[in-house]
Amino acid sequence: MKILITGGHLAPALALIDEIKRHAGILKKDVDIIFVGRKYALDSEKTISLEYKEILKLNIPFIPIQAGRLTRIFSLKSLRNIFRIPLGFINALSIIRSSQPDSILSFGGYLALPIAFWGYIFKIPIYTHEQTINPGLANKIISKFSKKTFVAFEESKSFFNKNKVVISGNPVRFSIFKTIKKPFDIKKEHPVIYITGGSLGSHSINIHVVKILKKLLGKYIVIHQVGDTKEYQDFEKLLSFKNRLSQEYQGRYYLRKHFFEEEIGYIYKISDLVIGRSGANTFFELISLHKPALFIPLPWSSGREQQKHAEIFAKAKIGEIFHQIEPSEKLLRLINQMVSNISFYKENFKNYKNFSNKDASSIIVQSIFNKT
Repeated sequence: MKILITGGHLAPALALIDEIKRHAGILKKDVDIIFVGRKYALDSEKTISLEYKEILKLNIPFIPIQAGRLTRIFSLKSLRNIFRIPLGFINALSIIRSSQPDSILSFGGYLALPIAFWGYIFKIPIYTHEQTINPGLANKIISKFSKKTFVAFEESKSFFNKNKVVISGNPVRFSIFKTIKKPFDIKKEHPVIYITGGSLGSHSINIHVVKILKKLLGKYIVIHQVGDTKEYQDFEKLLSFKNRLSQEYQGRYYLRKHFFEEEIGYIYKISDLVIGRSGANTFFELISLHKPALFIPLPWSSGREQQKHAEIFAKAKIGEIFHQIEPSEKLLRLINQMVSNISFYKENFKNYKNFSNKDASSIIVQSIFNKT
């Protein structure tokens, strides 16, 4: 059995890969997995993507694909994206014909759309998963080709064919629950805050951090994941900033471009507070870990999905919201407020209606194996 995995969300894909291997072992069934995705993090740069690095470490064949998409803002970049759309479909046809998968598992997005289209044409069963409350256009289209559409939120059901939709929850990777590898050994002499902009990093968040970093280091240990985009060179600038700090503050500031799968469990475990974007996968991981968050929603996320995820945390009093257009001093005040009352936020998880479903991966994998 050969399963092709594609789409724009790495974290649930890694969770499903683990579950596919586990399930195959129980059934004593041979399963080959291939992954189709972005080799480079950005089309305009030659920075190797995190998904490419992670998939190769698993010894899974990685097939790169370039595809175009429609964007809300018209620019030279959006024009190039439009011209890439037919290229993506030609590329996808070649991939499907050469790999000949038995099933396709999609995690949505513009990369997955041409793969799903040709899968449908060649009568290959397609299973797609939607992580967010408000699905994007690509996944709405992909769902029309799919045999089954799995959703993380009950609110998402209305966007899809009721005869094909299943509320599965969101697959959460096993690695977040255990310490596999320590990227550094932190002596927890102060509260630890983890600031992340996601795999690509966030230039807007990094700008705020620079403005308040010295004040943060006066009270906290800061783990900062900045990304690796060449356009802004945030990592290089922040490394230079760190080198100008006192020895004491340098010892409290842990700077990384990104954290690998085997490292993230330690980072989550040692952190008292997580600060970053409120994408669906971060949302579900923090719920599963009962980890308070200060969310900075991506303003232009599809259907304001990140704002809605952040509002769920704020309403349940397990998190707060900061908007990136607000002054950095407000971010500092919110961090101080949350760390000072961190037990309050942690305690509220007990009264919270849990969105997480530990069986999400199993539900999806069983459907693929049973071809239901």
